[in-house]
Amino acid sequence: MKVAKFGGTSMASAEQLIKVANIVKADEDRKIIVVSAPGKRFKEDTKTTDLLIALGESCLKGENTDDKLMAIVDRYKEIAENLNLSNEIIDEISTNLHELIQADQTNTDRFMDGLKASGEDNSAKLFAFFLNSTGVAASYVNPKDAGIVVTDDPGNAQTLPETYENLKKLKGRNEVIVVPGFFGFSPEGNLVTFSRGGSDITGSIIAAGVDAELYENFTDVDSVFVANPNIVDDPKEIKELTYKEMRELSYAGFSVFHDEALIPAFRAGIPVCIKNTNNPSAPGTLIVAERDFSKDPVAGIASDSGFCSIYVSKYLMNREIGFGRRLLQILEDEGISYEHMPSGIDDTSIILRENQLCDEKEQRVLDRIKTELNVDTISIRHNQAMIMVVGEGMTSYVGISAKATAAFARAGVNIEMINQGSSEVSMMFAVAESDAPKAVVALYNEFFTEAANQEELPLVLR
Repeated sequence: MKVAKFGGTSMASAEQLIKVANIVKADEDRKIIVVSAPGKRFKEDTKTTDLLIALGESCLKGENTDDKLMAIVDRYKEIAENLNLSNEIIDEISTNLHELIQADQTNTDRFMDGLKASGEDNSAKLFAFFLNSTGVAASYVNPKDAGIVVTDDPGNAQTLPETYENLKKLKGRNEVIVVPGFFGFSPEGNLVTFSRGGSDITGSIIAAGVDAELYENFTDVDSVFVANPNIVDDPKEIKELTYKEMRELSYAGFSVFHDEALIPAFRAGIPVCIKNTNNPSAPGTLIVAERDFSKDPVAGIASDSGFCSIYVSKYLMNREIGFGRRLLQILEDEGISYEHMPSGIDDTSIILRENQLCDEKEQRVLDRIKTELNVDTISIRHNQAMIMVVGEGMTSYVGISAKATAAFARAGVNIEMINQGSSEVSMMFAVAESDAPKAVVALYNEFFTEAANQEELPLVLR
């Protein structure tokens, strides 16, 4: 049995749904289909989820929502009409949306979760209806009926262990099952969404629960690339990479796959294949537990912007018991999470997402660190980008970091910070946001061009 998840671009139009249906029909092992809400039909288009968020916000403000509601209904109606489906399915979707905007608004987070989840929910109903119209026996299955149980944390649900046992009952069904992604239900029966992009998570959870032979994630690219094609011209495709490598790349800016989605598949040992709805014959990128990294010790290069770093220096910091704990306690008190924390004997830097700091909070954090920890120096640097060089094979070869820093030097990029995780799967470089594109290009040329492939790195014998 295979579980196949189709993203927003795959569900955006009638033309795309026909492609998805053909993919489902082409392999009888594709028994469970997870779908996203309809995405963009063209570059300037608006995703259905964003339309739903705007509708919900208008509801909460007490504004007239007729136009916003009709725009969403029309998205589904256009798809249904172009597929020659009866009005029955659109009437069902329209009724559902009208009921949702009339729901209790006392808990705004729960109200918004219900509206946002309807994008995937109605997409699944529509696709199951379409499959049946083509002669494929298909059933829409709500996540509650499927048994997806999650924590009651609106917008950030986490899967509870009983989910995987509950999902086993789906294995015995003969028809194609269509499940909406992005949400589950709390033990109390409340609908709760995952973080944005969480349909990937649903697919991975179900694949683990039914012990699928393969989890296919269909998107709009033939494969994962070793670098962002918007930065590097015609980058190499990645044929195979490990769960850990994909996790690091997703975290650091690869938008192909939700960074939390690999965990259920990884724990269950299920391979994941990223494929293209528009070119399903392409082999795609296979994500596995282990790979041969003798030719490609570096799997990929990722970059992400929107960071800042707080630099703290204090003489004999390393001898002061509890210093790190008290420093992080200040961040916790202010509701701030951190990304990296490289340190020396007398100084440390804390890298965090810049959007967590308003001017008032930033000044309060700096003042508290200065006074409560009695530090010698404290400063903050804004507009930073994180560049990640990722590869499980890096630890087995000499000279990877030297090649990376040499590439930065040749490109004239100043490295403001270097950090290597304890797993040695990735190296992180902090640079000015304005330097990030040329840094990525420089690293790509260093590790992935023909000249780079001809240079052999010495293997570390362990």
